[in-house]
Amino acid sequence: MAGSSGFHWARAARRAGLTTRRQLANDALENIRFRLRGSTDEATRVVRERVGAFLEGRRVRELERLSPMVLAGVLPRLYPRMLEVAYEHQDAGRPVFIVTAATQGTADMLAHVLFFDGAAGSKLEERDGVYTGGFDGPFCYGEGKPLRMQQLADERGIDLAASWAYSDSASDLPMLRAVGHPVAVNPDAELAKVARDEGWDVMTFETLGRRLKVAAAFLAFTAVGGASRRVVRSRA
Repeated sequence: MAGSSGFHWARAARRAGLTTRRQLANDALENIRFRLRGSTDEATRVVRERVGAFLEGRRVRELERLSPMVLAGVLPRLYPRMLEVAYEHQDAGRPVFIVTAATQGTADMLAHVLFFDGAAGSKLEERDGVYTGGFDGPFCYGEGKPLRMQQLADERGIDLAASWAYSDSASDLPMLRAVGHPVAVNPDAELAKVARDEGWDVMTFETLGRRLKVAAAFLAFTAVGGASRRVVRSRA
């Protein structure tokens, strides 16, 4: 998909009164940065800590009820060609799974709606229907993704050496190297270099025009933020 699913969760939480407008603005900025430069280990660590703090003490059902709003934001951002590729794999007899740093619940929800065969996400720790703020098992990011993939492979009898994996970020290099057929999709600069060096397949859906539009949106967001601060000062 174009961008990060995390922003759509943040927007749904804002509409439900679970977070602030300022936090939503920060998440919007991070989503734009993700589009421009890809994911980074430090950014993901910060997000993991923030998500854990946000979830601590909240009811599981309270978050589950955000699902319809999240889907409304995520589904239009999916690349049609990528869905075609996934269904081509299914038609060839290969099961398709979503592997993501998002929560297991989010991953399961998307897999169900898209008629995929399952999902591996970050499992959230909960007690008596309430989130503790911790994770039940590895955070499904970086080196954690191959661990979750191996769990699925063991459960379903899947040979990872005969499997495909698709990603746009160098943070997913451990996942891509865990399969026999890695594919870079709209890769960030680091992943594009690795793909060239190692002879991996590359799929590109975005054009330069789209990237310039994203950059323009980033500049506009920054300008509006600066103007807002000036207005606040003038009123003070």
